[in-house]
Amino acid sequence: MRQQRLGPRRAVSHSLAAAGMRWRAAPVGSVVELLITLLTGATPVLTAWLLKLLLDDLTSGRASRERVLALAAALGATGVVGLVLPHVTRYLDAEITRRVTRLVRQRLFTAVNRLTGIGRLEDPRFHDRLQLAQQTGHMGPSELSGGLMRMAAGLVAVGGFATSLLLLHPLVALLVVAAAGPGLWAELRLSRARAATFLRMEQRERRERFYTHLVTGVEAAKEVRLFGLGGFFTGRMLAELDAANAEHRGLDRRQLRAQSLVGLLGAAVAGLAIWSAVAAAFDGRITAGGVALVLAAIPGVQGGLGSLVGQAGRMHQALLFFDHYRVATGQPPDLPLAGSPVPVAALSEGIVFHDVWFRYGDNHPWVLRGVDLTLPAGRSVGLVGLNGAGKSTMVKLLCRFYDPTKGRITWDGVDLRDLDPAALRARLGAVFQDHTAYDLTATENIGVADLPALSDPARIAAAARDAGLHDAIAALPRGYDTLLSRIFFDADDLAADGDPDTGAGVVLSGGQWQRMAVARGFLRADRDLLILDEPSNGLDAEAEHDLHVRLMRMREGRSSLLISHRLSAVRSADVIVVLAEGRVAEEGDHAALMAAGGGYARLFSLQARGYASPAAT
Repeated sequence: MRQQRLGPRRAVSHSLAAAGMRWRAAPVGSVVELLITLLTGATPVLTAWLLKLLLDDLTSGRASRERVLALAAALGATGVVGLVLPHVTRYLDAEITRRVTRLVRQRLFTAVNRLTGIGRLEDPRFHDRLQLAQQTGHMGPSELSGGLMRMAAGLVAVGGFATSLLLLHPLVALLVVAAAGPGLWAELRLSRARAATFLRMEQRERRERFYTHLVTGVEAAKEVRLFGLGGFFTGRMLAELDAANAEHRGLDRRQLRAQSLVGLLGAAVAGLAIWSAVAAAFDGRITAGGVALVLAAIPGVQGGLGSLVGQAGRMHQALLFFDHYRVATGQPPDLPLAGSPVPVAALSEGIVFHDVWFRYGDNHPWVLRGVDLTLPAGRSVGLVGLNGAGKSTMVKLLCRFYDPTKGRITWDGVDLRDLDPAALRARLGAVFQDHTAYDLTATENIGVADLPALSDPARIAAAARDAGLHDAIAALPRGYDTLLSRIFFDADDLAADGDPDTGAGVVLSGGQWQRMAVARGFLRADRDLLILDEPSNGLDAEAEHDLHVRLMRMREGRSSLLISHRLSAVRSADVIVVLAEGRVAEEGDHAALMAAGGGYARLFSLQARGYASPAAT
């Protein structure tokens, strides 16, 4: 992803948006922080003037004891304030940043949840931008708004010291202020380079995390150990890390050169200014207190200007990062939404694919090529085909995760595009081939299919019982409340005796997780269309037979779509559809397709021979 340069209008828009978010996250805290920050900026100037007055009174010999002691007390009080205020400011800034971060995350994930389909989430460019928005989105409100307040405080300090220098020695003031120009120019260039480096490193660091997870994670542990891949993936991880370090090292060296040159210029100006002030005092043009004020004002102006320059650089960098957040949260709908969606009625006629073509992008091959297919209401349809035929893509289109590139899909004659996607999906039940194993409790792993069921243990248990999983769950340490994960600890068990082993969760077998996905399907068995995508994948023969008997009972009299490579599993379907190279190649019931002697009959006979004895073949 290429670094985007922001125009003035976009920069102002981002700044106002960031300030608004900070204000909404912590309105009272923002006002208090602003007041304290301004007071913090004025404190060094006040301290320098009090010191000047005190020194002038002590050297003149004409001031009263009471005045000198009052100045000393005021100087001490100012010092105490100067020591305490930064700590208060840090506390307020940390609290406001926490609130801003929460607001940023809330808005970001709300924007992601507004995406109707899954196409953008499968786009690596959008994924990179989303990751950057998640990692750096809070920097906009924190750095831009907080930076503006810190810059206001810096301007108070710089303004006070610069005014003091102008009153005492105008030439010194001009020299010190002019010396800040190169520093500002260098810092802005460095901030742009840091932001660009961060962007380039996102892909590399993501690959580093990927290889790290392969070495340390559970999912690939068996193959990594068996194939001896630990050193291989470690080498890949270190190569990515070395490349990232080299990039960061180059930036650090560039920063070192620039800041060293700016620092040398500042030191030369400071030396010249001090020499000029001492010469003026020797000639009697300023007092000893004036010299002290100049000595305090020179580093005050230089330090303040340096802080302003650094803050400007950080704000510029934050502005560049905030752009990713605003782009991510301002994404238009990924699928067109009907302005006045048609209500989704109970399926009474059927779902029809009308000359449906689909591909995942303009530079991708066609997955579906003119599919015409009817899923009749109240009947079961079996969908078979070789890998890559387009079966799973049809499931994505049925759920409206994508829209057809050409053609249309209708629900009782209504185009799916004219329906509300959430209302459509509420009428679907599904068991996906790539189902998710959630690091949640057994109850939650089933209940995610229909969230209201989480408060209905009877429904959860019934779904598990229908899927043949109830006995296995009941035998777990805490039954349905058992955490099905070894990644997290169960907080309740861990708190009871403090033993991590007690709070560790339980990991199900692959077959049990498959039944867990089927239990989710049973929880939505009353929906208008049940989609079963390889529901028995990974089960042994006995478990597969048992599950298909259960699913057959559930599908009886209901609209369903069963996808399976096992043709014996779909032979009982009312209609069997054979998909080949993105087209419907055959359609009919089992008997008709076998009698036709086409591809279905060939594959069915091939699978059947695999179960026959050698003598029989």
